[in-house]
Amino acid sequence: MSETKKNLENAFAGESQANRRYLAFAKKAEEEGYLQIAKLFKAAAEAETVHALNHLKITGEINSTAENIKAAISGETHEFKSMYPGFIDIANKEGNKQAVWSFNVAKKVEQIHANLLQKVNSALEKGQKLEQIDYFVCRVCGNTVEGTAPDRCPICGAPKEQFFKPS
Repeated sequence: MSETKKNLENAFAGESQANRRYLAFAKKAEEEGYLQIAKLFKAAAEAETVHALNHLKITGEINSTAENIKAAISGETHEFKSMYPGFIDIANKEGNKQAVWSFNVAKKVEQIHANLLQKVNSALEKGQKLEQIDYFVCRVCGNTVEGTAPDRCPICGAPKEQFFKPS
């Protein structure tokens, strides 16, 4: 791999993290009544997304939808089978219960994502028309469900009101 490709991948990761961090900062600023600061954080977050997507496009990692689904399944599967179990072990050894919780819910949800992606991949490979299904995401743990939000999140127990439908 060329040094430039490594740099593009590192820049993509950094810009992606900055986007999420700035959105978290914006939420906190809103909670504290600093609406102008929240607006600035949100604007900066959007700019970081532009940068990240530019870097990702140049790496050549955005392919056909069929290839992208396979890449996503692979990534999600790695996370729930390998990455998070290792992280959970370390957090347990260090006694960090909050990290254990966060890693556990992420691990469970990544498996759900892999299954949902596999479902659409299977339909795509068979040439089947995809059903128009809404997805709902739990604001607490990220659980992703098809159709309608459950009364309680089966992953974290959050009430139905904590689910939202992504646009």
